[in-house]
Amino acid sequence: MPSPGTGRNIPSAAVRTPKGYAMRAAVLCSAAGSLLLSTLVAAPAGGAPAVPGAAERRGTAVAAARAAAAGIDFGPCPAEQDLPDGVRCGTVTVPLDYARPDGRQIRLTVSRVRATRKDPRDSGRKVPRQGALVLNPGGPGASGMAFPLIGAVPEWKRIAAAYDLVGYAPRGVGRSAPLSCQDPEQLAEAPARAPAHPSEADKRERIARARALARGCAERAGSALRHYHSLNNARDLDVLRAALGEERLTFLGSSYGTYFAALYATLFPSHVRRMVFDSVVDPAPGEIWYRNNLDQSLAFETRWADFRAWAARHHAVYGLGGTPEEVRRGYERASARLAVEPAGGTVGPEQLRKAFLQAGYHDDFWPHRAHALAAYLRGDSGPLVEQAGPHPEAAAEAENTRAVYLAVECNDAPWPTEWEVWDRDNTRLARVAPFGTWDNVWTNLPCAYWPAPRQRPLDVRTAPGRLPPTLLLAAERDAATPYDGALELHRRLPGSVLVTERGAGSHGLAGGPNRCVNAHVEAYLLEGRLPARNASCAPRPEPRPVRAAR
Repeated sequence: MPSPGTGRNIPSAAVRTPKGYAMRAAVLCSAAGSLLLSTLVAAPAGGAPAVPGAAERRGTAVAAARAAAAGIDFGPCPAEQDLPDGVRCGTVTVPLDYARPDGRQIRLTVSRVRATRKDPRDSGRKVPRQGALVLNPGGPGASGMAFPLIGAVPEWKRIAAAYDLVGYAPRGVGRSAPLSCQDPEQLAEAPARAPAHPSEADKRERIARARALARGCAERAGSALRHYHSLNNARDLDVLRAALGEERLTFLGSSYGTYFAALYATLFPSHVRRMVFDSVVDPAPGEIWYRNNLDQSLAFETRWADFRAWAARHHAVYGLGGTPEEVRRGYERASARLAVEPAGGTVGPEQLRKAFLQAGYHDDFWPHRAHALAAYLRGDSGPLVEQAGPHPEAAAEAENTRAVYLAVECNDAPWPTEWEVWDRDNTRLARVAPFGTWDNVWTNLPCAYWPAPRQRPLDVRTAPGRLPPTLLLAAERDAATPYDGALELHRRLPGSVLVTERGAGSHGLAGGPNRCVNAHVEAYLLEGRLPARNASCAPRPEPRPVRAAR
């Protein structure tokens, strides 16, 4: 489940401030769905070559050598990127198919802000440059092109002094050989019901829509569709490393970015300098991606309960009820009313639920959602329409995000192809986790009818001593990437250290409000220093309520 509905009603109209970009990245970074299943590199599900991935390994080496020789010609960013003058942009060329490095090439867009070299604690003191820090904010389908702006945020200034901050748009995203599955104008959903237990007629309608969307992806992308997957994202990352002139990679991956970073660490351990895995996807081959999404649906039920408990504690502000159950009943009253008359003609029960699923990603959304619900129940639908309504100006970006999400997750691994399996598993799950289970099904169901060959998930793991020490960050109650995923990756990467934010559930920790977490990130990236053993940090402060206007 990427952010509820991937590209689906996520306000992607640009958040242009650095802090706003960080929140948007946290929302888009969803994915916690599934992993890959082989021993080394992908092979189509029908059969593996004698030496799995040998051709792709050779192709990656060829592409990286070419990229190292060519470098990246950074210059002004295209106007449509809407980035300030201090950010410079360029492209890096990679093969569409690494087994054929001399075949069709595609270009990935890259952005960079040079290291400031200024110590934020002593502006007169220069600090040594440590190379490039590359970030992927997740998805699949999210762009990192705005990442270099984060250097203006106080929590990032020490890192921005030492590192060039480098973002990029992965294959399929934005201007990087973009994918599309349908006309963006068709993406906007009419106000609709969102039953926790859909009828057989509801299910038949959703199956038809999923089949049509899968066909649209194949028709628009053609034979290239099969090459958009996580293993190629990891290979692209190695070519980017070479193009930047870096012998070894320093990388921060969030959410889905932790998954293909884990693939990278397995495929190219000697190319790693430092790696931060922030909000960790479970990389076990059997989890990619179908079972990861089941786990995610269950975890979102817990976060929904967290929100209701918070709103109940602030009943004096919002008037939503003094217990979580009373808050739930208020939400259900709103949903029932919206089923009869959509707010603003655009927000029905489905849009309401997706807006509150977004709040599961980051508790900074809680005051805004509580305010919107309280205002709506008092007769003012304006805040709810603003937060849950469609964003036509962002339709093209949202559709592209959704297309890449589907291509990567559907290509990455086998999915159940019989509706009966999906129906059985999710009907059982919805009995205990009704809030987001079926939304997650509808998001991923095109993978049941996917026309392209599937990869076999890589068995992520490294031998002791082969990979430099790495840093894992996880919040105990994270719903998008449940905590067990961090424990699993920690077991698979000897020498890794896990820092846990106890009792917290916001998705994306690095550079956030938790000083303890940030101190560990800075010590690692700036000094290569990790705790001697796994560490924990107290939770960040709860969000403050915002009093609604009466």
